[in-house]
Amino acid sequence: MADDTCDRKSDACQQGMDAIQRFFLRPFFLSCTIGIPFCLFKILFGLSMMRAGSSTGGSLVFWGLVVTTWAVADLLMNAGKSVLDLFHYTAPFEYCTIAQLGRILGMPLVFLAFDTLLTFVIISAMLWTGWIATLTPVESILWYAATTMNLISLSLVSLYNEIRRGKN
Repeated sequence: MADDTCDRKSDACQQGMDAIQRFFLRPFFLSCTIGIPFCLFKILFGLSMMRAGSSTGGSLVFWGLVVTTWAVADLLMNAGKSVLDLFHYTAPFEYCTIAQLGRILGMPLVFLAFDTLLTFVIISAMLWTGWIATLTPVESILWYAATTMNLISLSLVSLYNEIRRGKN
């Protein structure tokens, strides 16, 4: 996206970007293409854990409920941040609960990166446990939609930035 040395909120940084690059950094775009898809991955993982746990009677039901609750809270935060951005308000909260904890500790981006790592672990766990094959048809559509939105947006941003860099 933007140069990592650039403070995304500073006017100097924003002036060096065109309208498309600024859009790529808006909470609406980030929530729709990263945050909400990540929440869907977490929710589907939690549901899969509960489903697997219900047949074995283990603690997976409890942990699945914890993950699902966490994911729903993150989904509400992403939706809230996105809606506020559409009305040109700055949200007084982060994209997710872990980043919110990071905000309290003065390191929201570090904690947001940790949340991203956890989400990639969740995606990998869904694949390696075989639980992805247990998704219902509706759950599969949600998984595919989240994957598509996330990967295409990442590629689109990368492609745009490379084209722009090539013109300079």
